[in-house]
Amino acid sequence: MSKRRPLYSRSGKPRASGGSAYASLPATYILPEEEHRPSLRARVGPWWNRLYERHQGKVLIATGMVIALGIVGIYDVTRPVIPRTNDADFAAAVNTVVDKRERPPSIAAVSYAKVIPSVVRIAGYDPKGWPEVNDQWKARDWLLPFLDALYPPDTIGTGVVIDDQGDILTNWHVAGSKAKLRITYMADGTESRGTVVSAQPDRDLAVVKTEVVPDDLEPATLAASGGLHPGDEVEAIGFPFGIGPSASSGVVSGLHRAFVSENKKPLSDLIQFDAAANPGNSGGPLVDADGEVVGIVTAIVNPSGSRTFAGIGFALPIEAAAGAVGENPL
Repeated sequence: MSKRRPLYSRSGKPRASGGSAYASLPATYILPEEEHRPSLRARVGPWWNRLYERHQGKVLIATGMVIALGIVGIYDVTRPVIPRTNDADFAAAVNTVVDKRERPPSIAAVSYAKVIPSVVRIAGYDPKGWPEVNDQWKARDWLLPFLDALYPPDTIGTGVVIDDQGDILTNWHVAGSKAKLRITYMADGTESRGTVVSAQPDRDLAVVKTEVVPDDLEPATLAASGGLHPGDEVEAIGFPFGIGPSASSGVVSGLHRAFVSENKKPLSDLIQFDAAANPGNSGGPLVDADGEVVGIVTAIVNPSGSRTFAGIGFALPIEAAAGAVGENPL
């Protein structure tokens, strides 16, 4: 039977410190090759540095493209799925948007808003035999609004402020036929007594001035009628039958028309229009689509003899109307 090899040395000699067998390996001992292999960063770093130094611009562009493609790819993967819309759904969506949108004002509404601050109401009184009316007329201005309730005016018409001095252009048969005039400004409701300062009865025209003029009163914008054509949109603004201010829309029916008034005086070069006009519209502005005054409403025609609108109205062109009473606003 063979001797068993001892696991430990039986030698009684003490071991020197650090006397391990491994510690005494030769200085030339080399660790296995895999323990000395450089890291991936150490191997790739120098290559990348050389590549970056040679092709810096191209590398930056390529890197940017890769990042952009990555972002697009992530968005494409994570974006919600949009259902496909058929024609019926698309039409329904469009109709819903159209129904809910704020509708712009009409052309007539815009024109009315531009001119109405320059429009006035003219009430005419004939106080002969009415001492009470004279007493009211001499009273303070704050009593003027109550005059209609006590004594209705004999006539009601319309006028329009045409210049910075506050001159009001209207018809002679509105302002010149009554002894007393009360003017109401639509700009702010100011009321004042009025006086005819210029007139041409043959053309049925008059200019009125008031004792009190509102602050910051703006005259209407006037436009020569030479630019009008049959079919152009127009609007008549006034106080038909005392109701107003009222607006009625229509078109220019014709130009250079002639007409014989009730007092047998012929009028020529008139604008014919079909916007509704009735007693009370007389002297009011005829306005184009831009809100500019192109004429002064003067007369209506009704073959039945009734003083109501039958589809034919006449207006004096604004340049002729203003020129006839010594004004030249154009």
